[in-house]
Parts: sequence; C-alpha cells; structure tokens
Amino acid sequence: MQNSLEGITVVAVEQAVAAPYASSRLADAGARVIKVERPEGDFARNYDKLVRGQSAYFVWLNRGKESVCLDLRSEGDRVVLDALIASADVFIQNLKPGSIEKLGFGSANLRRRFRRLVTCDISGFGDSGPYSHLKAYDLIVQAETGLCAITGTQQGPARVGVSVCDISAGMTAHSAILQALYNRERTGEGASIQVSLFDAIADWMNVPVLQHDYSGYETVRAGVTHPSLAPYGAYSCVDGKDVIFSVQNDREWVNFCEKFLKKPELTRTPGFVDNMERLGNRPRLDEIIQRRFSELSSEQAMHELEAAGLAYGRLNDISDVSQHPHLRRIEVGTPEGAVGTIAPAAIFDSEHPALRPVPALGAHTETIREEVRGRLRARAASA
Repeated sequence: MQNSLEGITVVAVEQAVAAPYASSRLADAGARVIKVERPEGDFARNYDKLVRGQSAYFVWLNRGKESVCLDLRSEGDRVVLDALIASADVFIQNLKPGSIEKLGFGSANLRRRFRRLVTCDISGFGDSGPYSHLKAYDLIVQAETGLCAITGTQQGPARVGVSVCDISAGMTAHSAILQALYNRERTGEGASIQVSLFDAIADWMNVPVLQHDYSGYETVRAGVTHPSLAPYGAYSCVDGKDVIFSVQNDREWVNFCEKFLKKPELTRTPGFVDNMERLGNRPRLDEIIQRRFSELSSEQAMHELEAAGLAYGRLNDISDVSQHPHLRRIEVGTPEGAVGTIAPAAIFDSEHPALRPVPALGAHTETIREEVRGRLRARAASA
C-alpha cells in the first residue's frame, strides 16, 4: 500500500501549506512528486528555523518530493514546465489568483491539450464568486467563515491553533485527486478540480450554520467546553491538572450522576433532565461538577470516569503531546539530518511506513532539466 501510486507523476507548482499537504500525501503513497519552486524557494522554507535550522512546516509537508527551481518568467523554464506537465498524471498549483493562467498553464488550457491529465487548482476563494480575485491565507479564511467567531472564550474570538483551513483544503484536494484518478482508470478522462480554503472549511461549518438557519441557535464561544453538549469540557482537579470528559447521551448522564457525582437525583431535577436543559443551566451544572473534581486528583478522576463508562482525557500541553505514550513517530531524512516526526495517520496492513526524505532547494534541478532535454531531443528526432 505504501507504493500504491507508484508510476503516477505529479507536478506541483506550490507554496505554503495547502497544495504541499495534498502532494505530500500523494508522495507518501509512492507517487513521483516534482515540486516546482521559485529560484529563491518556497517561502514556507523560511517560516521558521526551528527544526535543525529548517522550517517545521516545510519538513512536515515536503518529504518524498523532488525539488526543481524554475523561473517561470523565463521562456526557457516555461518550456521545461510544459514538458514536465506533458508527461504528468496530475498537476497541482496554488499560486495567487490568475498567475498560472498568465503563464499559460491554466487548467482549461491544459485539459484541452492533455485529456488524461488531472489538474487541481487550490486558492483562497475559488475561481468564481465575488471574492475569487482575492489572495487569502489561513487566518483570513478562519475569520471569513465564522470559525474564529465560534472559537475562543466569552472574552473574545480566537484563531484555531494550527493552519486548519490550509490543511482542510489540502485534505479535500488529496481526496478529490484520488477520486479523479480512479475515475480516469474507468473512463480514460482526466478532470479539472478546484478547491478553495473557504469552501473546504465552510463545509466543516455546517453544524453551526444549520443550527443558526433552522432554529436561530447561536453557537457560543465556550473555550474548552463543548458549545452544544453538556456536560462536556475541562475541570480542574486537586493536583492542579485539568481533565476533560464527555456525556453524549441520556444513558451516560445517568451513569455520570450515579457513579461519579454520587447524585442520582440530579437526573430527575428540573433543569438537568436532558441536554438542552443542561445547556441552559450550564453555570449551575459546572459548579456542581467542579466541586466533585476538586475532591479528586486527576488520576482518581480519570479512574472513576472510566468506571462510569465515560470518555475522558487530559488537557495536555505540547510538551505532554511530544512525550505522549500513544504517539506514533517516524524518522524522516532532511538536508540537515534525520528528524523524528509524527507518523502519517492511516495505517495499512500494520505496515511501518518508510518515508522518503525532504529535498534541499533545487536538489533535483539539473537531473530534471537533463531529463527534459532528453525528452525534447527524442521528440524532435521522431518528428
């Protein structure tokens, strides 16, 4: 399964996060991914210098790729890109709106020339609609889609702590590309795919939007409590550590009251009988629950929650996650040495994945240029 896409060639004129996420997952599956960078490189290479002097973003998202530096303002380098696309199965790009078309590599043009090619354009707001011309980065889209409005606390909105819009768009592009490749196997036809950060995260916003549209319900910013389920959140224990637990249904509510709170009568008390009543009385409910947690250490609390059949977890910080006993890690080569990174999420047949290294800037430029020159010479000889 690690080599399920062996034989597939992907050309990616990409930068930042969204497109590199999609192409990195194709590379993990064995595809040949040729990453086209500006002569100065993908600007994500310089987001930080915190992983052996390299960007954490770049190390995470560019393993298994070949790096070729092209100046697409140059006619000669555009010829190189054209030759690469002519022999590719997939072309991915996420330049600013309109840029790739001006260079002559718009998806409509490419699809006319190469019927089997799968093209994927990733942008902030798509290629139609009133905002389609705008550049957009992750936080801008978090704000525009209302994600910030429902994230944070009563004191104010917040950004989700990772680049969730970029990642969502990359995930969407990855699955769409696989769908298009599967369809090509049956029909012989490629496809033109458009994915925007806005559309990708807007899809994830369906629940709060549906609740608003059909009932007028306004999702509140609830910090580390759930906005529409109660009780579901973090509570402080006597040892100063926070434990999160969840009640998902009436059966769990009864178990929680009887076995953890030792207050079976609460299940029959007006204001606490069902989830909607508990949401309306959350301050009173939290006071009752916090009183019980304050009597227990975090280990005791988790032991009793497990005995009650409830889901629970620790409110970990990043140092806790780094040392988490359940975390799967894998080593990846980089230009500055091996890096221990979190392993890909999907596990195929209990295989331990072997990931190819992260490329240095332009590491494959001369090899790929020579490959293209040979291809062009062969084409000219056969003409």
